[in-house]
Amino acid sequence: MKFGLYSSIANPPRGEHLDRAIDETIAEAQLAESCGFDSCFFGEHHQDKDGFLPSPLIVATAVAAKTRTLRVGTSVILLPLHHPVRVAEDVITLDLVSKGRVILGVGIGYQPADFRAFAVPMEDRLARFEEGVEVIRKSWTGEPFAFRGKHYTLEDVRITPRPYQRPGPPLWIGGSIAAAARRAGRIADGFVGTPSTSMANAKSLIDAYTASAREAGRPPYIVQMRDAWVAQTRAEADAVYGPEVMAAYRYYWENRLAEFRNLPAHAEFSLKTLAPDRLILGDPETCVREFQRWRELTGAEYFLLRLRHAHSGGPPHAKIMDAIRLFGDRVLPYCK
Repeated sequence: MKFGLYSSIANPPRGEHLDRAIDETIAEAQLAESCGFDSCFFGEHHQDKDGFLPSPLIVATAVAAKTRTLRVGTSVILLPLHHPVRVAEDVITLDLVSKGRVILGVGIGYQPADFRAFAVPMEDRLARFEEGVEVIRKSWTGEPFAFRGKHYTLEDVRITPRPYQRPGPPLWIGGSIAAAARRAGRIADGFVGTPSTSMANAKSLIDAYTASAREAGRPPYIVQMRDAWVAQTRAEADAVYGPEVMAAYRYYWENRLAEFRNLPAHAEFSLKTLAPDRLILGDPETCVREFQRWRELTGAEYFLLRLRHAHSGGPPHAKIMDAIRLFGDRVLPYCK
């Protein structure tokens, strides 16, 4: 198993002091590298009141400059909002700067405010997304190409230089519904499962992805993003991480995201109710068992751990650093 971090960089409620949050995230990535983590990933949103940073590739570049072996990635760039040639060029540049440490994760997006900021109709997002992936692939070949789609028409385009990684960086697709999983199977190098869904739904998504990948002749590569926290005891993990993850889950529940639509309206909305088969939480031995269980049931080869949450801004940086050390000392070495 490989492990990475996913960091939501924000500072609610008004998005102040984001420079400090960026500095903290870079320090967390540097420590993660020394503790045996493989990567650090960043996401994208726009107009969030908490100041969620909108440019994951810029933050990834800062992390790449401060590390030596840590891979840097996006989970996800909202591809329908950006011209795919520009994305392809930016990723090539970071791939060269980092000497081949980039993973590009893309998604179609779900927040209307993101699309309003770019005057992109949400109803166009799927077509823009699939065309964008195809243009990025063609751009990375270094060969001249033309493209004629509904949203992009390109003539006699050739992108240089080529990426450091050949034929290009891994291109992963994240998603929380079966259609996204099947799409990843058709056109992506890997599928990133949403962190806040249950194990049963995660398995269903992976089954859809795997079947689609095999039908397309692509080897499946399964990545599980998980909300996870390790502490000396379960009680400590609940106290430190519980309020942060529940702030995120309440936002998802109120906005009826796919992974919470089946939660009965009268269900108790609590950590006790939502943690089983959803969070990886507790002492080191429990976390090792849970990662092994998730791998056995889902076939995941890679786990991205969401320690830092946007909706609360926490846990505090010092606590995140403690958790990274404990993961490195007593969890990662035993997850073989």
